[in-house]
Amino acid sequence: LSTIILDQISQLYNIIHNMKLTTKGRFAVSAILDIALNQKTGPVTLLAVSERQGISLSYLEQLFSKLRKGEIVSSIRGPGGGYRIKKAYTDISVRQIIAAVDEKIDATQCGGTENCHDGNRCMTHDLWISVNKKIISYLDSLSLQDLYDNHQLTESGKQSHRIDFFENNHHKNGVRV
Repeated sequence: LSTIILDQISQLYNIIHNMKLTTKGRFAVSAILDIALNQKTGPVTLLAVSERQGISLSYLEQLFSKLRKGEIVSSIRGPGGGYRIKKAYTDISVRQIIAAVDEKIDATQCGGTENCHDGNRCMTHDLWISVNKKIISYLDSLSLQDLYDNHQLTESGKQSHRIDFFENNHHKNGVRV
């Protein structure tokens, strides 16, 4: 019995560990927020984002090629060029940003193929599918505007008014979610 429990704990640890977003998704969200915060005076260069966020320029170039194809940003060429957010901040979800850079959000060990336990469906498969749905729903509920507003509150020193993302004290399209 203890071997079975240890095996399940180990499996749970691996699933939770593997569920973490890679740097691709995290860096994409950070870079998009950086552009949103800094595009007031014109297009934002990836070099400026790289310096502010500590992300390599070549890595940002790869991400922004995908973000441009994903209709999240537009690029302006030439002197004074750079990137701008393509849509209203309220129309861009965190999930869209993550999906645009081909980041997979999956808590299952099997990638949804139901072959994670010696080629068979594991007994907790439905749990991890439900976790996937919750994560995706949650990331869909957060807009770039939510991140922007939260950053502005943090920077203004109104720490007590920051959005508590885990308590869902934010709004989407005027509705509390």
